[in-house]
Amino acid sequence: MAAHFSNEIPTERLFLVYVNEEESEDTYCELELEGLVEAAGGEVAGSTRQRLDRPHKATCVGKGKVEEIKAYAAETQADVVVFDCELTGIHIRNLEERLEKRVIDRTQLILDIFARRAKTREGMLQVELAQLSYSLPRLMSVYTKFERQRGGIGMRGPGETKLESDRRLVRDKIARLNEEIDDVKRHREMQRESRKDQPYATVAIVGYTSAGKSTLMNRLCHTDLLADAMPFATLDPTTRKVQLPDGHSVFFVDTVGFIRKLPTMLVAAFRATLEELLHADLLLHVVDVSNPEWEMQMDAVTDTVAVLGGQDIPVLTLFNKVDALPDKNMATELVAQWPDSVAISALTGLGMPDLAAAIVRMVHERFGLVKALVPYDHAQLAENAYRFGRVINKEYRDDGIYLEAEVVAEMRGKLAPYAVT
Repeated sequence: MAAHFSNEIPTERLFLVYVNEEESEDTYCELELEGLVEAAGGEVAGSTRQRLDRPHKATCVGKGKVEEIKAYAAETQADVVVFDCELTGIHIRNLEERLEKRVIDRTQLILDIFARRAKTREGMLQVELAQLSYSLPRLMSVYTKFERQRGGIGMRGPGETKLESDRRLVRDKIARLNEEIDDVKRHREMQRESRKDQPYATVAIVGYTSAGKSTLMNRLCHTDLLADAMPFATLDPTTRKVQLPDGHSVFFVDTVGFIRKLPTMLVAAFRATLEELLHADLLLHVVDVSNPEWEMQMDAVTDTVAVLGGQDIPVLTLFNKVDALPDKNMATELVAQWPDSVAISALTGLGMPDLAAAIVRMVHERFGLVKALVPYDHAQLAENAYRFGRVINKEYRDDGIYLEAEVVAEMRGKLAPYAVT
């Protein structure tokens, strides 16, 4: 009888260790980390928690807890132990020795998810940069372990040489990746410049991971983007042009989801992508109000936008998934409490007319009045005023077309050479 072999990689079993300072975080942290494990293709074997004022220098958690984790990980047949915090290289080295298991931290788990989800050259470059930026400061602990195994005395030189060699290789690779990402950034800037030739307002959709951003994008744009409940389903920003109910068009941009404790190297590596939101005229902040920790998620997104420099961009808050709320009055109460907000369900379409009206109102707030006398050989420019704003008055005169119009800033710039008082 012929043997049958499967090409499928066995699902890894991960034992989770929660390290936090506030008791109220426990349940939510567990659910979120379990979601990250699932998104990475793993299976939760079990979990434990440790509340610490500050991590231990050698192993993050205390000696007794390490022994407890070792017993639990063996009992549950875990392949990997995951800490819901950021570990140093020394932590990882010591924990792997004592637990006799592979050890990763929250950052490595998120980086793995990003690596799985990256489909475009831009996404892959940024993920690789983040991974190398994470690994560089942790090389020393790997070689310290290597030297101790070799005996140390009389053997330090070669190990140190190898360490410096590998450090140099990693730094050189990081430099090359930064150059390639700079090319990506220039390409994005060219795309934005080309959009300015069609000066529509740009509306960026932001929110916590799995808040429903891509579902909303599909609803608004009638597209078929990946709308997955898994974290970080969207890594590459997508731009679509949509006509609003008043006849004007805007660009909608979907962005990568944010998360609590988003690794700093990911923010840095994906800056070229995240900066798309900095060029928006309006941010749609999608909030999953069916999640018990939605306020914490809101704060995490707001803080990340501020770190990127987008704190002054107008925000329309969208309380999404209101159809899943047990108390239907909660949606009305939220909108009453939060200025510039709308209650919606991107999945069912609930609240879409209110959302469209709010977008029209807030986009039009960036329009300004311009008076111009446009030469007849630039008549198309005068016609464009209808597409990029509201024409109040139009007269055909001997020396050109006189316009009074409320238009977006880019259009005002194009009409500036022909402005009259």
